[in-house]
Amino acid sequence: MHLDLTVDELLSTTRSVRRRLDFDKPVPREVLTECLRLALQAPSAADAQGWRWVFIDEPQKKAALADIYRSNLRSYQSVSALHAGEPSARMAASGSYLVEHLQDAPVLLIPCLRGRVENGPPGLSATHWASVMPAAWSFCLALRSRGLGSCWTTLHLFGNGEKAAAELLGVPYDEYSQVGLFPIAYTKGTDFTPARRLAPEQVTHWNGW
Repeated sequence: MHLDLTVDELLSTTRSVRRRLDFDKPVPREVLTECLRLALQAPSAADAQGWRWVFIDEPQKKAALADIYRSNLRSYQSVSALHAGEPSARMAASGSYLVEHLQDAPVLLIPCLRGRVENGPPGLSATHWASVMPAAWSFCLALRSRGLGSCWTTLHLFGNGEKAAAELLGVPYDEYSQVGLFPIAYTKGTDFTPARRLAPEQVTHWNGW
């Protein structure tokens, strides 16, 4: 199924979906392959394409990842409260729902990128993440165009979570960075709308700050 969306509609209505994920409808692997084929057209630094895409549909492994995700919740809440303020009631309820139901998503995805940059200079870090984020977002857009949704989460990466996930899935931890954890499902309805965002005039600078 392809939705009849213009490019502008696709870009402005691809949302982080949590409570409207349909956990009862199977997601065919071939649909995910179609989406990934499109995502792999995204640029990467030096065209290295050092990414790997780990899809998980085994119930036991999904449950184990959900446990890692939940175990990191307290750490995440303390950090987010310090740096970003308290979430809105709606956002908090949406996040809580995903925490409870993450293992119920038909498929989970962890994109990985070759290399680790924890102790590198800012420029190296920016180059590193810029080599996979365009592809990951292209994947989310491709999902939306086919009636599926996802949410880019990073909660499992806190503390020892990334290493635990690497051990669970056989990801070579010293060689690859995990980018996030994406629950994937068809959405309950496809009538997503643009979110409230700041106007361009509020965030634009010309020729200086």
